[in-house]
Formats: sequence, structure tokens, C-alpha cells
Amino acid sequence: MVNTLNKKTNIQKSLSRTATLEDVAQAAGLSPMTVSRALNNPKVVRPATIARVMEAVKSTGYIPNMLAGGLATRRTKLIAVVVPQINNNMFVDTVQAISDQLAARGYHMLLCIVGYEPEDETDIVATLLSRRPDGIVLTGIHHTSELKRIILNANIPVVEIWDLTPTPIDMLIGFSHEKVGNAIGDYFLSKGFSRFGFICASDRRAMVRKNGAISVLRTLSGHDIKEVIVSRPANMEVGRHALRQLLATGEPFDAIICSSDTLAQGAIMEAEAQGLCVPDDFSVIGFADLNFAAHNRPAITTVSVEKWDLGIRAADMLADKIEGIVVEEPIVDMGYRLVIRESA
Repeated sequence: MVNTLNKKTNIQKSLSRTATLEDVAQAAGLSPMTVSRALNNPKVVRPATIARVMEAVKSTGYIPNMLAGGLATRRTKLIAVVVPQINNNMFVDTVQAISDQLAARGYHMLLCIVGYEPEDETDIVATLLSRRPDGIVLTGIHHTSELKRIILNANIPVVEIWDLTPTPIDMLIGFSHEKVGNAIGDYFLSKGFSRFGFICASDRRAMVRKNGAISVLRTLSGHDIKEVIVSRPANMEVGRHALRQLLATGEPFDAIICSSDTLAQGAIMEAEAQGLCVPDDFSVIGFADLNFAAHNRPAITTVSVEKWDLGIRAADMLADKIEGIVVEEPIVDMGYRLVIRESA
């Protein structure tokens, strides 16, 4: 009885200050070494022992010092994921898939939003590396030389996503934005269209898709092309305003090519507001096959990329390399798929 009371008293004392590994060990009735092993290398500890340790962690309020553990194991279990934005749905599925898969592999994700300016990405990644992440996910392939130098000096696994190049920093999984644009151009040429309006966000990958489409469309003479480059974030309001700009030229259009489904949805809404009908008056196409595209009216023709699978595979590539598993395919082309729906 006395031992039980002493144990409860010790736990209560630990709650009045920051709990330590020794507090957990005392609450669990185990040695600190066993507790450390259960927290840092559970594969070698019996499930019943792990259960005792986790109950003691809960009762004491102990927070493992991942940095201290990382000093011994050279791992922090922290993965930095860098994306330009999440205020539209373009990257959401990929980020969620990365987070879920990393968690399944025993890692924690630190998400950073860096915008589209390369210098901002460099500054933020340099700060991230001071946290000693085990690996890093970068969006795209265009980075400053300073960022590349910093990452190479850090000597940690890196996977770049959402783009394609034969010369990544380390590993890469994505698709060719130029080929996506080419496919859009080929599709509309096959329909005999010749008058095009572009609504394109002012980021590098969107511009590559636009230029890829234009390079195909200009293979035939007599094609009229108008462009509106829009600011970020490229939301529905921006799409509506951009279509108003195109229509204000007084030129007729066969197709409006948008750099995202969100812009396409805005263009369709503005067309309806002006008494026009998509696709009867002109076709509209987007990009990314976001979750609303198939359910819009009219349903939005778009280019689909496997956003969720891309995230899972990126997480696995990174975790495998961290754990010393050979990554058989360090460069993965996910490809894309043209999804024909009502709007085009």
C-alpha cells in the first residue's frame, strides 16, 4: 500500500515539472534503458513492455526529446516538406499522402509554405536544415544555386516532386509540364480549333504548360492566340476576371485553356454570367483534375496527374534512402492523362 502511494506521489510530482525519461521508467517499473529502447527502437521490445511504457508516458506527460535521440542515432524522424502554396487544392492531396505515408513509416512531417520566389525558398530551407531533418521534399526542379549548395552540404536525402528532369539534386518523382501542354495543343488541333485564349497563372510550371501548348498550336498557320497572365493565388475570382479581359477584346474563341481547374471553373462561371454557354460558345479546359472538376456543370475537361500516388511514392523513396534501402528508380515519371468531359 505504501509503495502504491509513493508511486502515485512521484507521478504527481513529475506532473508539476517537465517529465523525464527516469520518471517514465519509475512509473512503468522498468529501467531507463528499457524505456529508451521501447521509444526509440520498438521493434526489439515486446509488445507488453511497449504498452507499459506508453501508459507511463501518458500518465507522466513525458515528451520524448527527438533531437537528443537523433544525436545518438543520427536521426530525428523529421521530414521537411516544402511547397509553394496550399491555398488552392493543387498540392493538397500530394501533401496529405506524403504526411500519411511518412507517419506509417515512423516519421513526422514539417510542412513549409514558401511561395514562388526562389530566394524565399532558399532562406526557408536554410532555416529548416538547422532543425536537422532526416530528409527533405522540394516542389519543382528550379532552385537557386545557393539552395543546391546548402542541400548538398547537408548531405541528406532529397526528393523533388511535381516536375521532371534527367538531373535532379538526388531523387525525383513527377511529370513533364511541357508534354502536358503539348497534349492539350494536340487535342484542340484534332478538333479543328484555331482561336485560343489562355488564362495562365504566373508561376514557372504553369508557364511551361502554356508554352508547350502554344508550340503545338503554332505548327499550323492562321491560329489566333490571346493570353492573360494572372496573379497568384489563381482562384475562381481571378478566373472570372481573366475571362472578362479576353472577351473584352471582342475576338471570338474556340477554346479557353486554363492553367488550373480553379481558373477554368471561374471562366465557366463568368461565361454563364455573360449569357454564354460552355461548350457551345467555346470550350474550356483546366489542369490537375481537382476534386470538383468532375462534378462541376459542365464537368471540366482537364489533365489528370496521380497526385495521391505521387505523394505516397515520394515518401517511400525518401524513407527508403534514409533507412539504407536501395532506391531502384531514383527518377520516376508519373505521366498524365487527358480527361475529356463536357466543357471541351
